[in-house]
Amino acid sequence: MAEHADRTADEALLRLADVTVRFRDGQPPALDAVDLDVAAQEIVCVLGPSGSGKSTLLRVVAGLRPADAGRVYLEGRDQSGVPTHRRGVGLMFQDHQLFPQRDVGGNVAFGLRMRGVSRAEQERTVAGLLDLVGLPGAQRRAVAALSGGEQQRVALARALAPQPRLLMLDEPLGQLDRGLRERLVVELRRVFGEVGTTVLAVTHDQGEAFALADRVVVMQEGRIAQSGTPLEVWQRPATEFVARFLGFDNVVEATVRGGTADTPWGKLPVPEGTADGPCRLLVRPAGVRITTATEGLPCTVAARTFRGTHVTLQLRPASGPQLEAACALRDAPEDGKRVGVLFSAEDVVVLDR
Repeated sequence: MAEHADRTADEALLRLADVTVRFRDGQPPALDAVDLDVAAQEIVCVLGPSGSGKSTLLRVVAGLRPADAGRVYLEGRDQSGVPTHRRGVGLMFQDHQLFPQRDVGGNVAFGLRMRGVSRAEQERTVAGLLDLVGLPGAQRRAVAALSGGEQQRVALARALAPQPRLLMLDEPLGQLDRGLRERLVVELRRVFGEVGTTVLAVTHDQGEAFALADRVVVMQEGRIAQSGTPLEVWQRPATEFVARFLGFDNVVEATVRGGTADTPWGKLPVPEGTADGPCRLLVRPAGVRITTATEGLPCTVAARTFRGTHVTLQLRPASGPQLEAACALRDAPEDGKRVGVLFSAEDVVVLDR
């Protein structure tokens, strides 16, 4: 068993094997036998609501919180008892934690000084990293004079300076406004790609995670509910929890027979190969197609919300629970209008129980 664990650990830069953390006896564990591999140069974002265990996972990997059971491996080596400063990992938090008494160059060079790197090498490294993060020549600027986005870039440069084998981000853009977050997440992905950094990030922001990650991990009550590429998780949520966490509410009980599903909304098409029997069914809003009132499931438009690129419609069907649909602005019917609804099989997802 130990030989198998060591062999598997060698296949990933980071591996968590059956990691469990308990804060109080008699309470559910914060992490419950979690297994997770992160490949070299992979960007993995851990998503989940408050209390799902995502920040605890990060702290265990960093060595800031010991696991009560299980093992953490870095490059195949068990990290049990290895202190944070000897793990070769970088940490970046949402409040940046910059040193206000030091200028930008002093902040970025901090980890290099701790390692005894020569002054000339420090200066070369700092200059290169500030160029990389879009702050060329900012070495002598005061931290207090920087905007929130600029402070975030300095914190990133400081975390990258010691060339960590694994960089961990805890809600790195959480204190920034949405527009700035959307711009910087693109910059982060570019920087990580150029440097070849392996990244483990935790965030509650789905848009941030889906834009940054090669792989998304969704956590629920200390366990991994789903792991996959952003496209896989978005198009095919594995469970009702994941679907609702992502904001999908069109979930109903159904019974599949011969390629169709009996639901409160009538008969719905299901993907080819769906097994017969009872299930929970998700219809993604993109698969709820608006048509004329004489075709499909009769509905009334109860509300509409402008989303920038599209309009979200809340539909009140003649039978069954309320439906959410998404359509282009030019095609969006007015409140109170009677419409018909058809369903697309490619946007129907059978959920695991």
